[in-house]
Amino acid sequence: MALLRPLLTTMVLCSCGPVESLSCHLPQNSLLLSRKTFEVLEQMRRVSPVLCLKDRRDFQFPREMVDVSQLQRARAASVLQMLLQQMFRLFHTERASVAWSPALLQDLRSELQQQLQNLSTCSIQASLLDTEGPALALRRYFRRIALYLEEKQYSNCAWEIVRQEITRAYS
Repeated sequence: MALLRPLLTTMVLCSCGPVESLSCHLPQNSLLLSRKTFEVLEQMRRVSPVLCLKDRRDFQFPREMVDVSQLQRARAASVLQMLLQQMFRLFHTERASVAWSPALLQDLRSELQQQLQNLSTCSIQASLLDTEGPALALRRYFRRIALYLEEKQYSNCAWEIVRQEITRAYS
């Protein structure tokens, strides 16, 4: 599973490195917020993963999006913003409200919203980023997750598998 830690690291580099011409200055607390989001996702575990082994699925996270080569540093903020928006949408549904502790779900939503606000300060030119491919890949990835939840009738195990998937992708 592709991990987003390199992407988050690139985000910090973008805010203070040679990509400053893109006017992307992330607050110092960006990595702290991402760590807090990960912790909340971990706290949300309700079902033992062992009980849900039969429900596991490969959602095919688009790995090519987190390749953080020099040429892709400028794209990192945009891709991360798309990922956070999709995560926020997923955990902001009525079905999610039924599945998770209201307090933890609100904590997660708040963390994601804060990160999105931090990223909204980045004024990156869309033409430079060519985000159409990554945007489509992310929408498809989250669509596969939504279809899986529907197929499994939003069961506790289905939500646990999705929580694990999002945690892996986010960690």
